[in-house]
Amino acid sequence: MTLTTVEPGLDLVEAIQKLKQETDTILLAHYYQEDEIQDIADFIGDSLDLARRAQAVTHKRILFAGVHFMAETAKILNPDKAVIVPDMKAGCSLADSCPPDQFALFKAKHPDHLVVSYINCSAAIKAMSDIICTSSNAVDIVNSFPPEQKLIFAPDRYLGAWVQKKTGRDLVLWNGTCIVHETFSHKNLISLKIKHPNAAVVAHPECPEPILNEAHFVGSTKKLLMYVAESPAPEVIVVTEPGIIHQMRKLAPEKTFIPALTDDETCSCNTCPYMRLNTMEKIYQALKTGQPQIHLDEPTRLNAEKSLLAMLERS
Repeated sequence: MTLTTVEPGLDLVEAIQKLKQETDTILLAHYYQEDEIQDIADFIGDSLDLARRAQAVTHKRILFAGVHFMAETAKILNPDKAVIVPDMKAGCSLADSCPPDQFALFKAKHPDHLVVSYINCSAAIKAMSDIICTSSNAVDIVNSFPPEQKLIFAPDRYLGAWVQKKTGRDLVLWNGTCIVHETFSHKNLISLKIKHPNAAVVAHPECPEPILNEAHFVGSTKKLLMYVAESPAPEVIVVTEPGIIHQMRKLAPEKTFIPALTDDETCSCNTCPYMRLNTMEKIYQALKTGQPQIHLDEPTRLNAEKSLLAMLERS
């Protein structure tokens, strides 16, 4: 894609707001985006909130500041609208860990199982699923099936294990992971807890079980925000992508937020490299050019839509 030149000295916030209005574009953003992108968004949320909001869009265009599967979700629900992204390379390690051809073979080995797929997957995986879930509703979605119904849970094995523990169901798990959540250091988390004995520990269920066992609360990004706002703890150790801390500080400015670490304390390994590909400049360029756009073939879109609507109806 040819990038539009950003004029020196251009007020990007003002220019983006103007372009959104001129092009009738809504800007949706995930909590893991850079602070300035969160602040310019028309709507910010976790995967479930974003799916609900995408379903209700009345604008002509959707600009999605997140990662590729999120924009695909918006396109699945809005086939007649242009869905644009700041950077097509903003993918997802978890989605990439579940190649459609391999998953099709895996599914074929379990013909009596229905497929519950975490929304952090490609449109092709959604099309092979019976229902989608998010970290907000995964437990409820699994519990909505009769106990005798056998289930495959994909693609995140850690979220699946957490859901399995919460529901008591024997799930067949696909072996996928998120590079951000699987790299948090158990040793360093213990060290942080010792240094901050009055801190609450909050964690996302995509983390491995030893990490989750150290947490005072485990939940989706939205539920972590709700917990932080209500918790009396003066400090909070945050075991998820640190982009969420921007919203936590808005909700509880009097509290101190401490991002958890990986084994390599010299790098920002707990920051999603794909989320950070989106920038204010790229958002401006996408608004200006209407590119890059998400395109899906109709059979895949229709099958993926069925599994998404099944989730939204049960949520």
